[in-house]
Amino acid sequence: MDNDLEVIEKDSKDMMGLVTSRQAQEVQAAILLAKKFPRDEMDSYNKIRKACQRKGLAESAEYSYPRGGKKVTGASIRLAESMARTWGNLDCGVIELSREVGNSQMMAYAWDLETNTRRTMIFNVGHTRDVTGGSKKLTTSRDIYEMTANMGSRRLRACILAIIPADIVDDAVTECRKTLSGSYEEPLKDRAKKMLAAFEDKFQVSKEMIENHFSYKLEVLTENDYLTLISIFNSLKDGMSKREDWFVVKHVANSSIDKDPDQKKEEAKQ
Repeated sequence: MDNDLEVIEKDSKDMMGLVTSRQAQEVQAAILLAKKFPRDEMDSYNKIRKACQRKGLAESAEYSYPRGGKKVTGASIRLAESMARTWGNLDCGVIELSREVGNSQMMAYAWDLETNTRRTMIFNVGHTRDVTGGSKKLTTSRDIYEMTANMGSRRLRACILAIIPADIVDDAVTECRKTLSGSYEEPLKDRAKKMLAAFEDKFQVSKEMIENHFSYKLEVLTENDYLTLISIFNSLKDGMSKREDWFVVKHVANSSIDKDPDQKKEEAKQ
């Protein structure tokens, strides 16, 4: 039995050594390719601008959240990932370094293989989710993965934007705004109804809550207001802000608005 254990231990160490060696070789190969085929910055810049002319990307390109009585806006994780792919010779991602009961240690990184510029962020993610009246422990692999991926995407965004030149990021956001300003054939009234349905379905934000935010009826919503709603929606979806940061939530006993999503699913089954 002892001999068997020793063999298993030796095989495990050999396997880890092979994995480490393979990873090192892959990194070296990527660096050599980046040096051999450097990016054409002007070409990459033009490709980024062209990508921002797609309405699908433009709609998810910007987020906003309130801070100190002001509205903070910026490039979303979706735009950051698109720019990373187009910029070229840039390796980025999110890795779970370790997992213990109730906590995961994560790492987000972005690495410019040409200049050897690297931005890394190591952080902990608790296996809990905020719900009305407290927090809920996450026990299933899927819930834990969704939580760590959500938290990781915020740091990944910051790492990517620390590598790509700021002026290119600003130009990309501006190009996305131009795309949205004149790309809609559907009437604003119909788009507003669809946006309202999305807010109610995803974040339990009612028409009354949105109207209170703007201090007027949705029937007189402007194009700029619609773009503001898009950025708020993206902010909530990416976890950059919470519903309560934007809207006045009236807590009603037994209201479906304030129930945890898992609780609502259980009630639906019954």
